[in-house]
Amino acid sequence: MAASTELCIDVNGTEVWMQGLGNGGDEVVLMLHGWPDTRALWDGTVAALQDRATCARLTLPGFEAGPAATSLDDMCQLLRQIVDRISPDQPVTLMLHDWGCIFGYEFAMRHPQRVARVVAVDVGDHNSGALLREWGWREKLSVMGYQLWLALAWKLGGNLGTRMTRAMARWLRCPTDAARITHSMNYPYAMRWFGTAGGFKQAAQIRLPVPLLFVYGERKPFMFHSAKWLAQVASASGSAVHGLPCGHWVMISKPEAFHACVISWLWGEG
Repeated sequence: MAASTELCIDVNGTEVWMQGLGNGGDEVVLMLHGWPDTRALWDGTVAALQDRATCARLTLPGFEAGPAATSLDDMCQLLRQIVDRISPDQPVTLMLHDWGCIFGYEFAMRHPQRVARVVAVDVGDHNSGALLREWGWREKLSVMGYQLWLALAWKLGGNLGTRMTRAMARWLRCPTDAARITHSMNYPYAMRWFGTAGGFKQAAQIRLPVPLLFVYGERKPFMFHSAKWLAQVASASGSAVHGLPCGHWVMISKPEAFHACVISWLWGEG
């Protein structure tokens, strides 16, 4: 597969796009995005990594069409099917952002033999008591406000739900093209607040069994990780923490710094 070409495969109704040569075809990086994005979030990252790895990416189920929610169990099952298809003989590297972190962490903990290492961006111990204790009342109200708004937009659906979603994306300064944003992308918030599709009650506390590079934006109203999480990652063998002077969409705001950090950690270059 030439580095300049893309191969699309279908895995249980989900398109998975692969690009790059990798190291003899063995190095596979699976990229998962969050809200309100698609696989296009990783365009620049694929361009930066495709000479070193085979980059695989998908748009999460439900993020492009329809309001259907995918449960945590079903998402992990789909990711297992994808990994077994794209890298049957070797574990993959996961590259995660936002909700991609939450789904990807759970997959890595359920299937540690299929994951070699993780690069996670901006969302850490999302369900820990440490994070909840660090948030003050302003942070808690802010998180509850925007997330409940998006969960309600998903419930309402239609043009109203999409208008609500795009309005929130503008308020949060999301770099995604507004024309691509719809209410159907909001179902993870409905899972969190309304228990849709089983919610996240079964999600484990984040204790990854593999090395982790955690990259986060330093300039945000609140963090999606605790200080305890940073200390644990920084002290773990083979893991590292790196903050960049930007907001939530690190790979868009600081692409050169982000890619240099990733390449250095994954392959010891730079």
